[in-house]
Parts: sequence; C-alpha cells; structure tokens
Amino acid sequence: MAAYFPAHAQTPSPSPSPSSSSSPNASPSASPLTIFENVTLDPGFTPDPTTVRGISGGSLTAGDIAGRAETATGPCNGFVDEQPDHTIVLNEFFNYLSLQVQSPEDTTLVIRGPGGTWCNDDYADQNPGIAGQWLSGTYQIWIGSYESETYHPYVIRISETR
Repeated sequence: MAAYFPAHAQTPSPSPSPSSSSSPNASPSASPLTIFENVTLDPGFTPDPTTVRGISGGSLTAGDIAGRAETATGPCNGFVDEQPDHTIVLNEFFNYLSLQVQSPEDTTLVIRGPGGTWCNDDYADQNPGIAGQWLSGTYQIWIGSYESETYHPYVIRISETR
C-alpha cells in the first residue's frame, strides 16, 4: 500500500487536540500522525526508541522482493508492495540495533541494505524483527501481510537498547 501513499501522507490521530472546537455539533479536531516516514540515524540517536508507522501489505510476495524464500534471519513470508514502505539511513556502523514491528495483526518483514537482504516472521510473538550489528548505509524496509492486498496498521520501533 506504500505505493499509494506518499511519504508525507497523514492519518488522523485517535486523540483530540487541545484546540478542539467549542461548537456543540463539531467533532474534536485530531492531530495528524505521519505514516511511511523515512529516518536517518546516528549512534546515540534520540528518542530511543524511534518509531515509524505505516500500513502493511501489497500484491507481491516477500520472496519476490527478497529474491529468495528464506534468509539467515528467517522466512520471506507474506505480501508487500513493489516500493519499500520506509528507507532508513544509518550514517555510521551500529554495534547493536533492533528493529521490531508491532501490529494487531500478523505481519512480516523484508530488509534490503548493505551486505544483503534479510527477512523475518514471528520475532516477537506474531510480529517480525531483526536485531544485531548493522553496517552504515541505506536500508529499504517492507512490511508484509499474510494475504495478498490485505492491509494492517503497524509501528516499527528502532532502538539501540538491548
């Protein structure tokens, strides 16, 4: 679904802003949440964890994007978009970095970056993640759903904390 939302697309937040209208018939205005963000990180980044949001799913198999059915970090399951949902730029080597997806539904993960492509499924319960050493460079991130063209909201937590 990332192909249909630009990186600056916004969705309404579930909580009203303090400046909501006083009109009895007006609904409270909501502060926007940005989805499909891209981030650039250096060691010691704040806030830790840094979070990005999006909507999983697409019509291509994760294996098509990864170029294989399985990687050293797990199987390439699910369906994703042709374009990545996020781009993460690491300006320096990270001795430890954790990327974990949180979603109310079962999601999958494909990461393409310096040194290769990695997939994961069920790192923490039903959601994927990858942790360890990360080279500096640009990483493309896809979040998948188990059924083609089925879409689920998610949050990715990126942290240096073990």
